[in-house]
Amino acid sequence: MTVTGPAVNAIGMVAAVCTTISFVPQLIRVWRLRSAREISLTMFLVFSLGTLLWLVYGALIHSVPVMVANAVTLALSLAILALKVRFGSR
Repeated sequence: MTVTGPAVNAIGMVAAVCTTISFVPQLIRVWRLRSAREISLTMFLVFSLGTLLWLVYGALIHSVPVMVANAVTLALSLAILALKVRFGSR
């Protein structure tokens, strides 16, 4: 049984927004402290790969919500990775 409709799409969009913006506080914290010591490089590398694959999957199934959510999440994750490399263990 497949459930569809506006309510289902709304739940998906709210979930996408929540999981995507969850990285913003971490990004802000690393930027303000100029330290990424507590950030796991391995975790963010694996997470970024997974997000990239979700983005590809969204493109393959032509799902705009999946593509948009994962493109933004990937950008935030890569920004955190860049700060991890830049600030290292300061």
